[in-house]
Amino acid sequence: MSDLATLPATEQARLIRTRRASPVEVVRAVLDRIAAWEPRLNAFAVLDAERALEAARAAEAAAMGDDELGPLHGVPVTVKDITAVAGLPTRRGSRLTDPTPMGHDSPVVARLKGAGGIILGKTTATEYGWTAVSSSPLTGHTHNPWKHGVTAGGSSSGAAALAGAGCGALHLGTDGAGSIRLPAHFCGAVGHKPTFGLVPYAPVTNNQSLSHAGPITRTVADAALILEVMSGLHPSDHTTLPGGFRAGDVGPADLRGLRIAYSPDLGHARVDPDVAAAVRAAVAAFAEAGARVEEVSPPWGPKGPGLERDLWGVAMLPFAEEDPARRAQQDPGLAACLAEYGTMTLAQAIAAQGKRIAYAAEIGDWFASGWDLLVTPAASVTAFEVGRQRPAHWPDHVWDWLVWAEFSYPFDLSHGAAVSVPCGRDGQGLPIGLQIAGPRCADALVLRAAAAFLAARPFAPGFASLD
Repeated sequence: MSDLATLPATEQARLIRTRRASPVEVVRAVLDRIAAWEPRLNAFAVLDAERALEAARAAEAAAMGDDELGPLHGVPVTVKDITAVAGLPTRRGSRLTDPTPMGHDSPVVARLKGAGGIILGKTTATEYGWTAVSSSPLTGHTHNPWKHGVTAGGSSSGAAALAGAGCGALHLGTDGAGSIRLPAHFCGAVGHKPTFGLVPYAPVTNNQSLSHAGPITRTVADAALILEVMSGLHPSDHTTLPGGFRAGDVGPADLRGLRIAYSPDLGHARVDPDVAAAVRAAVAAFAEAGARVEEVSPPWGPKGPGLERDLWGVAMLPFAEEDPARRAQQDPGLAACLAEYGTMTLAQAIAAQGKRIAYAAEIGDWFASGWDLLVTPAASVTAFEVGRQRPAHWPDHVWDWLVWAEFSYPFDLSHGAAVSVPCGRDGQGLPIGLQIAGPRCADALVLRAAAAFLAARPFAPGFASLD
């Protein structure tokens, strides 16, 4: 039972259902592993250990009776500090937010609890989710479990750090330009950005329909398990899709007959050599699993950078602070981004949204022309020093981290399914991820390809060690 903390959620749930482990044992094991890693990781905005143990004791009593158990009964889950959990504050990585505990659960948290999940606490996030590095004015630096002092990525920083350290199996993140997939890439985890609308996101954000909620795990089966629990229509989110997701739809790891495009740079992106080499070598696994793989340069790729920067600036404008004293409490990079886009006109913003609609249509039409999936690097770089927006060997910039994240945001803009899975490590031992993307509602196919890849190329040792 010493390995309870690092088991997949599917196995934790099975042991609890068969009474070979109790919810209290599982939660204590995860909390003990967290205690061994913290504060080295600095992955929690708030750790709610006592309430988690109280919930675990209630779950244990239910497991010993004749009650029907939910699919996550007794399994620990963390929630990014962007999403509401009753009794805990939602600070969004900012010193300017209200510290009052929330009086309600967000729809996804209510569904996690309804399925029997045990909420451990709120994980660190960058300020308002604006950047993909793991630092915020509120909580400071969250560190990568594979090497202290380098970024865990963001904005779902603590979630990915805990997944990469083997501190529990299920972590809820959010993603507006890569904030699930990028930290998963840096930390050696599986990060799935679902199709927009598959998982309710409430209150619905006024940010160009960029925000998605989804899982960060270490196995595809765990991602599918939690996605099934979270998905489906919800009255608080008018964008949610009917039908939901079923983990069983992922199916066997068989890719025969699929046509998969591989793009090393989307026709424009700079990629570090170690990342490029690892992803290129990994692509062979898809052909070995029966898919037809061709290297391509999608025509829509080079159209993304300028469009994304305009849309990202517009999405951040609600967080602009006119009061200099309040502005001084913000992340300096966020303040610089807001200053750059503060002069954007309404006409420019509307024009950018029109270009986004055309861009999304072009991506959808491209997949429909005969491509089932697209494989790319998850990001252009491996983890670099905390406190920076870019690696030291890249040209410096006060806020523009997007330059090394050109592969992720196209699928926030187009609302398609995309997942990052670990495919190797660089010379420092830091993880490298590849991205598997598909059109809207192709989540089961994307996850099936991810499972096939990890079956052929297991990521060893699977999670970081304290040694």
